[in-house]
Amino acid sequence: MCGILALIQANALDTSVATELHEALYFLQHRGQDACGIATCASGGKIYQCKGNGLASKVFREDGSRVADLPGYMGIGHLRYPTAGTSANAEAQPFYVNSPYGICFAHNGNLINATALKRFLDFEAHRHINTESDSELMLNIFANELNETGKARVNDKDIVEALQRMDSYGIRPLIMGSRPSDNGEGMDYMMASESVALKQLGFTDFVDILPGQAVIIRKGAGPVAYQIQERKSYSPDIFEFCYFARPDSVIDGISVNASRENMGYRLALKIKRILTPAEINAIDVIIPIPETSNTSAPCVAAKLKRPIYQGFVKNRYVFRTFIMSGQQQRVRGVQRKLNAMDEKFAGKTVLLIDDSIVRGTTSREIVTMSRAAGAKKVYFASCAPPITYKPPTYLCAREVLNLSNALHADSESSQASPSELIAHDKGANRALEDIAKRIGADKVIFQDLEDLKASCSEAVVSKSTSREQRDFEVGVFCGNYVTPVDEGYFQHIEEVRGETRKMKVLEKAREAVANGWADQEELEIATKGIKVAEKGRLVPASGEDKKCGAYPAVNGGEKRRKRSREKKSPPKDQMDISLHNYGDFER
Repeated sequence: MCGILALIQANALDTSVATELHEALYFLQHRGQDACGIATCASGGKIYQCKGNGLASKVFREDGSRVADLPGYMGIGHLRYPTAGTSANAEAQPFYVNSPYGICFAHNGNLINATALKRFLDFEAHRHINTESDSELMLNIFANELNETGKARVNDKDIVEALQRMDSYGIRPLIMGSRPSDNGEGMDYMMASESVALKQLGFTDFVDILPGQAVIIRKGAGPVAYQIQERKSYSPDIFEFCYFARPDSVIDGISVNASRENMGYRLALKIKRILTPAEINAIDVIIPIPETSNTSAPCVAAKLKRPIYQGFVKNRYVFRTFIMSGQQQRVRGVQRKLNAMDEKFAGKTVLLIDDSIVRGTTSREIVTMSRAAGAKKVYFASCAPPITYKPPTYLCAREVLNLSNALHADSESSQASPSELIAHDKGANRALEDIAKRIGADKVIFQDLEDLKASCSEAVVSKSTSREQRDFEVGVFCGNYVTPVDEGYFQHIEEVRGETRKMKVLEKAREAVANGWADQEELEIATKGIKVAEKGRLVPASGEDKKCGAYPAVNGGEKRRKRSREKKSPPKDQMDISLHNYGDFER
């Protein structure tokens, strides 16, 4: 769920591109809160960059003063939450390589053949990879393909041939818009993950980039589209409409707001099939879980003819808990994120509406808060079906933009591992009862998959250049992914993620002990160390585990003479060696 941006201005003397990209970052901040960055290119081809961990307001400062360091008339921007690799500053994007030609690159996701690619880059292409990020691999593969031309300058044909490994399904969104330049000479062009960023900056005439398509925009010219791969299907990720995207966006010709309204109406019909008429009439209030379900819940209430109230107040300064690392952190995040208003719950039968149930952390805490506020009975309804399968990883470069020096691409994979999904590996009949018990609700109702797909298909905007033969990527709900992925890869990526989370979890356990709020597991981790167990789970280590590379406990945990045999912990942070970035220095 990255946010990506690109902008090229018709006037090469204009140096305000970073200002607009910086503004656009805030419209897509919901798509990634771990890190962000902007790279620009000025006249003469010099590239400037600022990036780092944190929100846009941190990386570029509250007053946006660091934008002044980024002159240029074209550039790209990126908002990240990590799905693999680490959270080091070095892995904030965009990435940059100076050879050949100078390329900036932004991407999100994992590559299922990352090991093979890394071996190829090392032993055949002789290109150095300095981070654990798959994005750096993609950049260097692309750079190597261009380098093979042996040309001082490449043309469109060379770029197209270098982009042959592309997504042919259109899973991730990318929208292009245009507007007249400030001086009226020529057109400015912009691309973004969601239309809201384009609209807010005055761009119109939106066009969705097609599956398997690359768009090249040269200085002073209009966009040229190349169909690099034959389109196998048109399958946008349906989770964009359930959860990821802002409601005021239009993605792949579908209104996110209208799709969520449709989800509400169809969910109400499902509730009527699950609950008896007496149970529905006994519902005193319908309460949405802010904010995604705020659109769907009124439609449920209208269809069921039950009153609806806002029963939770959201603290907007707490990050999305779905993206947070660590179960304890997510639980505390939920408690800080929402506060229940007692008068809306006391003595009432409540129907809670949420966009989805992923791990169940948020749902369980919300039900607990509802009961603590006095609810006598709690039903929980999800606008999405049960998430039972690991989201796939996509090599998705349909959204490619060449701005003389700059290229960006995007792909997606979710952070939740299968073992963390509350509906994973459960039979259909016992799943609802088990999930209801685990989150503490009296009953749980899920949207049907076909109803979810219909909700989105029926939300096409009137002037959309909607694709025919539309389908959706729904593998997270049924296991039928549009891109084939070896099941063994999922286990591998869980183990990799577990390894990269070790130090962070250990540090948080130590912090919890120091502040007196540690639970039993955190106490054991802080005193014994930590290891990766099956399915990538992080558990307290034993003495024997430390010989195999588990991170050491507070103040050791082994005798000093044994420390030479321990696996050294990686550095807490690492800077990007290519261009200056936020973590390099403070001014």
